[in-house]
Amino acid sequence: MTTQANFTLRGRNPDVLTCIANLSNDEVFTPPEFANRMLDTLAEAWAANHKGANIWADKSVKFLDPFTKSGVFLREITTRLTNGLEKEIPNLEKRVNHILTKQVFGIAITHLTSLLARRSVYCSKHAQGEHSIAKGFASDDGNIWFQRMEHTWGDTNCEFCGAPKAIFDREAGLENHAYAFIHTHNIKTRLTEIFGENMQFDVILGNPPYQMTGGGGGFDSSIYHLFVEQALRLEPRYVCMVTPSRWLAGGHGLDEYRARMFADAKLRELVDFPVSSEVFPGVEVKGGISYFLWDSAHKGETKVTTTRAGVSTDALRTLDEFDVFVRDLRAVKILHKVLSKKEASVIEILTGVEPFKWASNFADFREQQRSGDIPVYYAQRGKRGIGYVTAKQVQRNHHLIETWKVFVPKAGSGGGMVPDMVLGKPWVAPSPSVCTGSFMFFHVGSKTKARSIQSYYTTKFLRFLVSLRKITQDAIRSTYKWVPVQTWDRVWTDKDLYTKYGLTKEEIDYVEAVIRPMDLSESSDDE
Repeated sequence: MTTQANFTLRGRNPDVLTCIANLSNDEVFTPPEFANRMLDTLAEAWAANHKGANIWADKSVKFLDPFTKSGVFLREITTRLTNGLEKEIPNLEKRVNHILTKQVFGIAITHLTSLLARRSVYCSKHAQGEHSIAKGFASDDGNIWFQRMEHTWGDTNCEFCGAPKAIFDREAGLENHAYAFIHTHNIKTRLTEIFGENMQFDVILGNPPYQMTGGGGGFDSSIYHLFVEQALRLEPRYVCMVTPSRWLAGGHGLDEYRARMFADAKLRELVDFPVSSEVFPGVEVKGGISYFLWDSAHKGETKVTTTRAGVSTDALRTLDEFDVFVRDLRAVKILHKVLSKKEASVIEILTGVEPFKWASNFADFREQQRSGDIPVYYAQRGKRGIGYVTAKQVQRNHHLIETWKVFVPKAGSGGGMVPDMVLGKPWVAPSPSVCTGSFMFFHVGSKTKARSIQSYYTTKFLRFLVSLRKITQDAIRSTYKWVPVQTWDRVWTDKDLYTKYGLTKEEIDYVEAVIRPMDLSESSDDE
């Protein structure tokens, strides 16, 4: 074998794996530079746990990427092992063959990515192909396996991943995204079936699929946590995965997962990028991207590194101090001051989403008011308007019709920008009134109180507290949990609130720097 076997393709400019387009915003190809950063984190932990030893010089370590797409993780691992094992296995052909047949394993997520991954790792889309650098495989799959799986359907959704039957119950030959790694009750048995022997992996790593679309306007179902949980069931030494950061403070159906991860003392490192495009160019993942290293030998605090605009800060953190993760330690200090007063939360006077059971696209209203009609406030195609409905059309919360309201959008910004406005503009409405699912609302008994709430809502202070729990564009009721109730007999200003809660000049400057002003001069209220 000659040195023409270039496993990283770095002799080619540019690297092909930096050029391929993403399958979607939820199945994102990992840039080689980012994959290598994760591998560096892994190598540092291994060295710390093994008296400085080099993981890439150990011929017994087994690696699994159970959701390989481009094959970048396996390719970069192979490159590192090829260099690290040179003294242990001097013959290049024997060394490469040992690595590819005994150390690196993958499960592709689609037929297409199985071919791409094999091409990246074996230099051939067929492991037994003429140009393959691996020798001795019994099949063209090699150690990068793919086989179409089927969903296990309940009445409407898959019992394993939640995929909607109406979308993914597809004919043979079409990808149905039934990922083998999570569509099983016994993952150890599944891996024995795939690789033909009882496999014990030391390192499980990669970039899992993020979600299954709900279709028809329903919630998309996050699935990346299912891959993490399945990996942990295999009891490896390390798990290192990149996922959306939204699990840190939100994500539909992720409360239990977040609580388990926060309480796990084996979570050694968390590396967080609030702006996803800084690591995945051209891709916006609301709430940012992060990766973690779970270390079976670790016990204690987590090293948290946050990187924004190329600047990184890190600190040892206890993740379960709150029910969600607060990214910035400066914010934690301010939050402690607010919570120390033990005041009630504004969520006591704030509705949840779809307060009258109408979705955002509800349009069964008239443009002209008739006697007895109730004004319905809506937002469609970026514009706000008022229509009219009858009392019989209201499906729930009838007792809130006759209240003054401060309507607030259920969605705001979520791209991690600084400074950020966080929330959309409020809309004051008199009694009687209702709204579509575009809004939630604060409900009080008078115009004076409604105006007072409106002034409070527009402060940077309130929106800063919301921002600590609002990691995506969704501004649901729970994101207001840390916002304390005030007296609704005055116009609130940031100066008043900074003084009340004893913020220092440095803390005030921090809030002022990260939250944009909210200008209501163009807002319209119904008097």
